[in-house]
Amino acid sequence: MARIRHSSLDCSPGCPVEGTLQLIDGKWKGVVLFHLLAGPMRFNELRRQLKHCTQRTLTNQLRELEANGLIHREIYPEVPPRVEYSLTPRGRTLEPVILALKAWGEEHVIDPASQAA
Repeated sequence: MARIRHSSLDCSPGCPVEGTLQLIDGKWKGVVLFHLLAGPMRFNELRRQLKHCTQRTLTNQLRELEANGLIHREIYPEVPPRVEYSLTPRGRTLEPVILALKAWGEEHVIDPASQAA
C-alpha cells in the first residue's frame, strides 16, 4: 500500500490530493485503471495494451492497485488457472478523474510524432 506522508489528510488543503495521487502513483497505474474502465481484463490482455511495461512492473502495479482496493483479482479454478482484473466499486469512482486526465492529455500533450516534421 502506498505510504501516505501524513497520518491524517486534514493537515493542509493539498493533503487529500497527495493521498489520492499516492494511491494512483506509478507510471502504469493510471493506464491500467483506464483500460479496466471498459471491463474485466486478463493479465496478458493488459500486457498487450501496455507494450512498454515489463511483466514484473505490471505485476507490481496490479498488486499495489489491489492492495489499495481499486481493483479486484478474480482467480477461476480452471486448468490452467484464469485470472481476471476488474475495477472495484471504489476504483470505479475514479472514472471521472481518469477520463478528465485523458481529455486534458488529448488537448495539451504534444504528440512526439507530430514534432518530427
